[in-house]
Amino acid sequence: MRAFRFAGTTIVFAGLMASTAPAYAQDTAAQAQSIQTEIDQLKKDFDARLADLEMRLAALAGTPPPPPVVAEPVTPTQTVTPAPGQTTPATPPEAALPAYNPTAGGKVFNPDMAVIGNFLGATGKNEVNPLPALQLSESEVSLQAIVDPYARADFFLSFGEEGVAVEEGFITFPTLPGGILAKVGKMRAAFGKVNTLHDHVLPWTDRPIVIDNLVGGDDGIDDAGMSVSRLIPNPWFFFEGTAQVYRGDSEDVFHSAKRGDLSYVTHLRGYQDLSESTNIDLGVSWARGHNPSGIPLDGGPEVAGRFITNLYGFDGTIRWKPLQRAIYHSFIARTEYIVSRRDQPDGLQNSSGWYVSGDYQFARRWFAGVRFDRSDLLTDARLHDSGGSLVLTYWPSEFSQVRGQFRRTNYAEGPAATEFLFQFQFAIGAHGAHPF
Repeated sequence: MRAFRFAGTTIVFAGLMASTAPAYAQDTAAQAQSIQTEIDQLKKDFDARLADLEMRLAALAGTPPPPPVVAEPVTPTQTVTPAPGQTTPATPPEAALPAYNPTAGGKVFNPDMAVIGNFLGATGKNEVNPLPALQLSESEVSLQAIVDPYARADFFLSFGEEGVAVEEGFITFPTLPGGILAKVGKMRAAFGKVNTLHDHVLPWTDRPIVIDNLVGGDDGIDDAGMSVSRLIPNPWFFFEGTAQVYRGDSEDVFHSAKRGDLSYVTHLRGYQDLSESTNIDLGVSWARGHNPSGIPLDGGPEVAGRFITNLYGFDGTIRWKPLQRAIYHSFIARTEYIVSRRDQPDGLQNSSGWYVSGDYQFARRWFAGVRFDRSDLLTDARLHDSGGSLVLTYWPSEFSQVRGQFRRTNYAEGPAATEFLFQFQFAIGAHGAHPF
């Protein structure tokens, strides 16, 4: 009895399989046909787009376009009805292809542009060098771009209360033979550290006294000329040498009375990592040029005699920035020592000066600093100025900063000054990085 039932069950199961086989085969054939139809349609779309791109490329190259590829129409042999919840892939119409726009790449010829505002205010009393209570001391406009694979150009225009000037404008050739990097144009001389910096990247609202007295202040040694620099290979540390020649006019530092009165600047820089978080940067500088001693300011005849100024400088920077807390804590110590040997009608003046500063980041956006200054006067080495400053800076973001500076200055030719300076800086646009 059990065997009969088993056999009957087997006969019934076999009958069911035989009845469902044709339906299963029919579904499989329909799915295969659907996939083949989609593949044919994708091939047709690809051929159409390829033909369009070839015609555009031929138009740009000025050559006759190849004959268009005509895809054979796809004739489905069976209509596939999508299952519930599914959709049949649609063929995008030809009008949906993106239209060719010959001006779409025009933006690549525009330089990176930025504007930086430097608003400065002052309270307190200073009878020797008084500053306005409120002023937009400088607005810097920068235009920077790659000229070609071999050069880049940088222009910095300064808008101030005294007018508009080209602070810097030069072209750089970084890949000359022999590993030479060359610059041509108007630029800040590579003398020390502070002279190379624009106002908006200074860690203070002002420049140290030694820079004001011996190196020309805000403008400093900034002139039209040419510069070449090269890395000097060695197995110990980063070492770079720079040589520059300028027209010879830089504020009260250098003055060119004729075409041959050029000024010269050299700088040697060494850099070394002391640890993962600490590095040291040392440099020595020399500059030489004619000074304006003996030349009347009213444009009269030049006094007999040629007067030369030689500047010698040493600069040092130590940076500490721990890797794990880099956005919260850091410290930078800076110093420069400068000697001026200036010929003038009353004899040689050997003036010197220095500054020492430290800036500590104690929170993500807060920095505190201190600076001490001392410098002889440029034209009379027997007299000297000195001073000190306390600085507090807040950075809401990388595009703005607020800074306050308490400054005390003891002048050789006037009463001491006690002031509080405050500064607001803000930037818009893409501004390239400054030298490290």
